[in-house]
Amino acid sequence: MRPPTPTSTPLPRTPVPEPGPPVPGARTASLTAVVTVLLLVTVVVGWEPLMSADRTVAVELHESALAEPGLTEANRILSDWVWDPWTMRALVVGVVLGLLWRGERLPALWLAAASLLGSAVQQILKVLVGRQRPVWAEPVDSAHYAAFPSGHAMTATVTCGLLLWLLARTGAGPGLRRTAALLSAVSVLGVGFTRLYLGVHWLTDVLAGWLLGICVVAVAVGSYERLALNREP
Repeated sequence: MRPPTPTSTPLPRTPVPEPGPPVPGARTASLTAVVTVLLLVTVVVGWEPLMSADRTVAVELHESALAEPGLTEANRILSDWVWDPWTMRALVVGVVLGLLWRGERLPALWLAAASLLGSAVQQILKVLVGRQRPVWAEPVDSAHYAAFPSGHAMTATVTCGLLLWLLARTGAGPGLRRTAALLSAVSVLGVGFTRLYLGVHWLTDVLAGWLLGICVVAVAVGSYERLALNREP
């Protein structure tokens, strides 16, 4: 009689963990960071095509500023008061206090931290790059610190981007969100133009400010949403 053939018991399969959801904002943060680094390198090495474009834009706008003193004064008011970084920071402080009053501590902390991060990145890059601002025989305005990146452009982008995100996550109505988006677009683009028109920044400074601002917002929003997902039961 033939002995029974031994059979092997199949080992239980180890379940493969499903990949988690993509980190919100990660792609935007990565893309803007890469483009900003490329822009930074071209500025540091003085890539002539880009430097030539900077000079052309600066000269044309400066000639217009000299020829149109009324328009220049309007740009100065918008730049130094309406869209000034301290105006934006005051707006952030007001929103943070409102969130704390409503008991929303985490969004308040995130908003404050992201704004501080944006200011820190901006100042560090100004020191490291040390780019000189445009110099004119007849200046129409003045500014302090180094040129790259534009602090006005970056601060406005960070502030407006974060406030739009807060409106979206708090369920604001579509009408309010559209109005806020329009005002944000006008503010971000407008402050960049005023800095160029007043002759205190190169075009690449403003572009870098916008890109870095978008990057900071994407990192802040992405990290917050990831934390919120991990805290869900």
